[in-house]
Amino acid sequence: MNKKFAKKFILDCMDSCGITLNGNNPWDIHINNEEFYSRVLRYGSLGLGESYMEGWWDCQHIDQFMDRVIKAKIENIITGSKMLMFKLMLLKFINIQTKEKSLEVGKVHYDLGNDLFQAMLDKRMNYTCGYWKNATNLDDAQLAKLELVCQKLMLKPGMRVLDIGCGFGALAKYAAENYGVNVVGVTISQEQCEYAKKNCSNLPVEIRFQDYRDINEKFDRVVSLGMFEHVGHLNYPTYMKTVRQNLKDDDSIFLLHTIGNNISYVASDEWITKYIFPNGIIPSISQIAKATEGLFVMEDWHNFGADYDKTLMGWYANFENSWSSLNKKYDQRFYRMWRYYLLSCAATFRSRANQLWQIVFTKEGIKGGYQAPRLDMKVKNNEINVKLNSLIQA
Repeated sequence: MNKKFAKKFILDCMDSCGITLNGNNPWDIHINNEEFYSRVLRYGSLGLGESYMEGWWDCQHIDQFMDRVIKAKIENIITGSKMLMFKLMLLKFINIQTKEKSLEVGKVHYDLGNDLFQAMLDKRMNYTCGYWKNATNLDDAQLAKLELVCQKLMLKPGMRVLDIGCGFGALAKYAAENYGVNVVGVTISQEQCEYAKKNCSNLPVEIRFQDYRDINEKFDRVVSLGMFEHVGHLNYPTYMKTVRQNLKDDDSIFLLHTIGNNISYVASDEWITKYIFPNGIIPSISQIAKATEGLFVMEDWHNFGADYDKTLMGWYANFENSWSSLNKKYDQRFYRMWRYYLLSCAATFRSRANQLWQIVFTKEGIKGGYQAPRLDMKVKNNEINVKLNSLIQA
């Protein structure tokens, strides 16, 4: 590849985004290796991320840099390698989220170390988007999210709840403590499983290391926060049928909390897939709709994707503040990888390229209609004062 052409092409792209080479703006890029241009032109987003990990370029605020790149739709100009195009064609037909393959994301990402996630996340260990409507900090936003989910599920004491992708047990613990329900949480991360068991000890909560496809029981409610991104487009119908089969027939509710894409794809960003979330894919509206058609009544579709920008920036701030202790276990390459992950993902929500959806489904529809809460609440001293009258009626 002609290096002069590559440099001019990439610099023209940056100029169209308002990004200046070695400029003084916080979003400007500083090049440390002239091979950067050819690598990005040849490998697209993968080359951009890998070259940052290797120190080929720097930027004061990667989130602001990526926000401008995404808004300018540079990815439509730089298509990446021919091998990537071939891979995308194969992914339309090959299921890379089989039971065996699905375990990879647990080992690669969620089992990295609970010390990392304890340093980065809120005190309840929520690894999904917070709800910032009336919150001013990460802890309060995550507390609000948990309360919002419980209200949408219309929980009542004694109900049996299935939490698919229970993470570190934050929702299971909160629902059991505050709503008197019995929870079964499943995860494919060994580290999350062990943490969640301790986190929910002495509560009516059972945590299992189990694939969602192996569940065959009956529950009053099913909830899934931030797990659907690991299901895969070829498995969406199986996932939805499994949820329906595990729900009781009378007034049962399913809440799906997932990142959403504006366009239907069969694969995620190549850098994210290789280094952060193996085999992941973000669903679109049409993909979810097609998978649920004939199985559920959609009662409510709530988008608060802009809140994920704040959540990721909160995680990034915690990560930066904790690096002086984390660097005893994680090296500089990991630091740059994790920094790039958090800040570039924040940019995808800031630019509104990605969304965060909470979707409420019922099997046959709520008699008289479903009133969806939006939780007008204030948090003071970590105690919830809910302004709305309870939407949960006996």
